[in-house]
Amino acid sequence: MNYIKKYWLYIVIIFVFCAYTKPAFCFIIFGSIVFYVSISAILFLKKVQNKGIECIGRILSFQAYGYGSKVPIVEFTPIGGGLITEKPVLYASTDLSIIRSYNEMIDKQVLILYHPDEPKKFILADESSFNYIVFAVFILFSVAVVVFGICGLCGYIKLH
Repeated sequence: MNYIKKYWLYIVIIFVFCAYTKPAFCFIIFGSIVFYVSISAILFLKKVQNKGIECIGRILSFQAYGYGSKVPIVEFTPIGGGLITEKPVLYASTDLSIIRSYNEMIDKQVLILYHPDEPKKFILADESSFNYIVFAVFILFSVAVVVFGICGLCGYIKLH
């Protein structure tokens, strides 16, 4: 994930250049980025589930982002640390988040797993299986996009 943050400007420049010269490379670049992010997320989930520390947190509110999706703001106290009020690092929100109010979940206690070295990096323990499903779908999507790009490069699909 750090590579994308570090080199995002170069990636965008190459993407725009490829859009004008060889559009098939755009599919390969996009699919590769989604694949990389999804694999990184799954590896983080595995790491937190294997080495993470369980803690009870409380949902304070839900913050809307993007197209109405909502992410919980959770408050908890890690072992030997101060109070943390943050969003989970990974949280898969569905389109139902736009119409659901989630008011019944405010002040509800939830089980969280946080990274032992960085307590601000945490996930909701009950949501981890849904997160795996979402990122597995992203991996399948990214592979399909890369294959589509490769087919465009080989001439099986015309992308002009």
